Amino acid sequence: MQAQAVSLSRTAQNTLWIRAMAMGVMALTLLILQATMALAKPESLAPLAEKISPSVVNITTSTVVEGRTGPQGIVPEGSPFEDFFREFQDRNNGEGNRPRRSSALGSGFVISEDGYVVTNNHVIESADEITIEFFSGEELVAKVIGTDPKTDIALLKVEADKPLPFVSFGDSNAARVGDWVIAMGNPLGQGFSVSAGIVSARNRALSGTYDDYIQTDAAINRGNSGGPLFNMDGEVIGVNTAILSPNGGSIGIGFSMASNVVTRVIDQLKEFGETRRGWLGVRIQDVTEDVADAMGLKKAVGALITDVPEGPAREAGLKTGDVIKSFDGVDVVDTRGLVRQVGNSPVGATVRVTVLRDGKTQTIKVVLGRREEADGTTAPDAEENGDEGAETEPQTASLMGLTLTPLTDELRAELGADEDMAGLAVSDVDETSEAFEKGLRMGDIITEAGQQKVASISDLEERIAAAKDAGRKSLLLLVRRGGDPRFVALSLGE
Repeated sequence: MQAQAVSLSRTAQNTLWIRAMAMGVMALTLLILQATMALAKPESLAPLAEKISPSVVNITTSTVVEGRTGPQGIVPEGSPFEDFFREFQDRNNGEGNRPRRSSALGSGFVISEDGYVVTNNHVIESADEITIEFFSGEELVAKVIGTDPKTDIALLKVEADKPLPFVSFGDSNAARVGDWVIAMGNPLGQGFSVSAGIVSARNRALSGTYDDYIQTDAAINRGNSGGPLFNMDGEVIGVNTAILSPNGGSIGIGFSMASNVVTRVIDQLKEFGETRRGWLGVRIQDVTEDVADAMGLKKAVGALITDVPEGPAREAGLKTGDVIKSFDGVDVVDTRGLVRQVGNSPVGATVRVTVLRDGKTQTIKVVLGRREEADGTTAPDAEENGDEGAETEPQTASLMGLTLTPLTDELRAELGADEDMAGLAVSDVDETSEAFEKGLRMGDIITEAGQQKVASISDLEERIAAAKDAGRKSLLLLVRRGGDPRFVALSLGE
């Protein structure tokens, strides 16, 4: 009996031990669950907002605008009320005709303790006076150091009697879709305001040549323009510039110019008071699938040169029809990437440009010019075709959905073409054809087919036959409209 009692006692002890272990496991599980829930709960953004707010500023601009010279904009012209409003203005001593001062609001941020401020160009454009209001309420007058309309960035400067709180730029390329961001600024003139969201998309392009926007759903409204977009480290990764909205208010689609673009612009504005972008001197278009097939390329990548006006590229030997495969050691995927890379290159730098020409790869050294000096001077040059293939009498033919006629002096004058240009004028386009679908229209001029010059119908027929013999499904045409060239690939059919 005594042995049995001892045995039962040990069993009870084991049971108690097991229960204690189970309760311990449950307690540990509960602690882990509580810790996980605490981590999952979003942290307050207040400490970060308090840290970076002093560097964000409100910007007020003042501009003198001419007064109205009459009742235009009040009543329609010719309205029976027109005389009434004119008499009303006369009785008020013509006050409506006097110049008046117009104000606008925007945002910005301080990037150095000595008072450099970044904002959007459109915030301060044409302003006579620019006033910076700081988070403390202090106001200072700012002067414009430089602007860049292409990226909509402006650099201002204020003179303060003490070091100013400022923020630093972060690496916008490190921002990932889904990362938290904070937008700060002066929305709708309501004063300092903070909104939070995430990075919705990267590398957005709106309309500019050098666009690289971060898309965010953080609320951005009128007045936020020029304000900073912060990452969670308090670094500026974008400058709030635009919104997509049907009603003018935020619907969660905002755009901030990426900081890696902004910093390059700011550095140049600070040093030179203007931007100095590299210039290659070519007109280009993307290599599409049909263009790649027409040229016998394996992949639809690179930038196809459509024209080489007077400039660095022509001096170096680049030609129309070359496909740029790499620039300064970096592979070229499309025209947008090439334009940005060229623009970011130093003026006067010698770079290696690798092109595909006649099926062979060549590397050509080009000394870059300056984009700003070339603006407006890159009109296409005349083709040096001479009188090759000139026809004494016009000959018309229909090929690939196009009705074509060799250029004559009369046609050149009618179409505004250079006197020595040779080619085929499009006199009609079948609206059911691929040519019409791809945008060819009456008045276009075809100067090349298969990357060789054409001056007569027989020239084109030879190019078509040669392409078919080579097993190609399409033919690449160089088409000019109003002097602007582009390549179009048309199917050859059976």
